Amino acid sequence: FAASLTILYIAAAIGGLGVGAVVSSCFGNALRWFPDRRGLAMGLTASGVGFGSAVTISPLSNMIQSSGYQSAFLYFGLAQGLIVIVLGAFLTVPALGSLPQQAVRAVGELFQTKRNYTPAEILKTPVFYVMYIMFMLVAAGGLMATAQLGVVARDFGIANVPVAILGLTLPALVFALTIDRTVNGLARPFFGWVSDIFGRENTMTVAFFAEAIGIFCLYWFGSIPLAFVLLSGIVFFAWGEIYSMFPTLSSDTFGTKYAATNASILYTAKGTASLLIPLSSLLTEYSGGWHATFITAAAMNAIAALMALFVLKPMRARMVEAEGAEETVTTDAAPLVPARQA
Repeated sequence: FAASLTILYIAAAIGGLGVGAVVSSCFGNALRWFPDRRGLAMGLTASGVGFGSAVTISPLSNMIQSSGYQSAFLYFGLAQGLIVIVLGAFLTVPALGSLPQQAVRAVGELFQTKRNYTPAEILKTPVFYVMYIMFMLVAAGGLMATAQLGVVARDFGIANVPVAILGLTLPALVFALTIDRTVNGLARPFFGWVSDIFGRENTMTVAFFAEAIGIFCLYWFGSIPLAFVLLSGIVFFAWGEIYSMFPTLSSDTFGTKYAATNASILYTAKGTASLLIPLSSLLTEYSGGWHATFITAAAMNAIAALMALFVLKPMRARMVEAEGAEETVTTDAAPLVPARQA
């Protein structure tokens, strides 16, 4: 019903608030319920975002073509709203003592805090800003490499070149976009599951380096249609893990009581990263090609990988150790009070 740009922008902002409310609520709930499989739970929940767009893109496109975008917006909006309201009624916070005691004891190796930091408190911790910078670097690097994928394919002259994989033949760009959406959704539960076993920072280091290598190779070999499809899939696969790993990392570090709020604050790094995307256009224009953009994006991921292993991991370990020391001192000192009074 928007008859002006002002109304259109207001409606888009309201829709964005709705998306944020749904995402933060679902993410926060997943992080609370499964302390010993937090990465996998977060990844499965986050994969709903990717798979949801994958299953609706075709019916949306068909309705827009047959009935116009107004009908598509109206009916899909009503349907989504109804589903959210009905299913939202079933979301519950775990009651005290409802989680298995064994699950709570199994999380020590993942540097999970026993404290619940408030949103104001996390902004006073250095570890938050390390995570924020890492999130921003990886998100910006991935966006710089993927946001211009169609333009890159056309500049390479391969967008409409047929590519055959496992008996399926599609134009290179269409094939790449199809694979990219699928692997991006699969990456979230996969890396979440891996991080539950091998640790968050170790998993992030491998994923970020894989993305850096994928982006670098995409620049060198992207003019080959088959390589373009496969390498873009690798980039999207490695990039997809940030949407499960960083909320999980936030909950591990700052507790679950304010999990939704704290993870949402950290998630603003993606918005900050999007402000850097015009940089890719400037780099391309200034350098006369895509090499500067791809090298910069690969470097951003490599820096984040090194930060995960050599900065974030020791910082979080020290943070949890310090909390344990404080708890020990408090516990040991407690019996002295009644003794002195006696």
